[in-house]
Amino acid sequence: MSLPEPVLSLSLSTDYPGKPGVLRDVVLEIRPGEILGLAGQSGSGKSTLALAILRLLELRGGTARGEILFRGRDLMRQPPREMRRIRGREIGLVFQSTVSALNPALTIGRQLREAWRAHPESALEQGPWTVRVRQLLADVSLPSDDGFLERYPSQLSVGLAQRVLIAMAILHRPSLLIADEPTSALDVITQAEVLALFGALSRCYNMSVLFVSHDLLAVAALCHRVAILHEGQIVEVADTREIFMHPRHPYTQRLIAALPGRPYGVREPTEDEG
Repeated sequence: MSLPEPVLSLSLSTDYPGKPGVLRDVVLEIRPGEILGLAGQSGSGKSTLALAILRLLELRGGTARGEILFRGRDLMRQPPREMRRIRGREIGLVFQSTVSALNPALTIGRQLREAWRAHPESALEQGPWTVRVRQLLADVSLPSDDGFLERYPSQLSVGLAQRVLIAMAILHRPSLLIADEPTSALDVITQAEVLALFGALSRCYNMSVLFVSHDLLAVAALCHRVAILHEGQIVEVADTREIFMHPRHPYTQRLIAALPGRPYGVREPTEDEG
């Protein structure tokens, strides 16, 4: 049986002023409903790739060349207006820092509503706001009462704030979610809960996820496949168990060897995946 067409397929190189070749001929694809881990050391280019997919790299002075096919469309050739429509509605983004991503002057309810209004055509498709917001908060295991919606970001724990960011990212039911180091600021218990949440949302929404992280144990617990990024190049891509049990590239082998024992939480395939 042939595999379904990828949600995202790219071949990409990027540069920054005075720093060419930050990413060099990176080839990657993500299948429908798949959680793909993008792992590597800090500075390897992981966040650069995430920004390039969303066509936001230029905000940091960077440039990208190549092809980014998303559901049959080359994002590199889309006009700015169309990219604004795609961001948030078709591709969601979860940031690492809740402090920088949430507006401290606005309530949680106000910020969710503003994100809802940013794509009115999607809002019309999904029905009344009151119904959608209750369902959304339940999906990410947050309180759905008016009292919670009236709280400010400073009144939330880091874990709750991260769930709010995830709620905003999936508000319009995107087919692809990019999560850029979303668990790095969380304690181990909250991290485990958020990883389980990503898995549940991917299954519930049939949503593909690009999970960007330097935390190999988190990647092992969550992802179906893993791509290893080293000095701007993908050096190995394989199923999660294969990467952790039988790494082939010398750099991947060094990464795995640096762990305090083989990861005991490697994600097990479901019956559907064989």
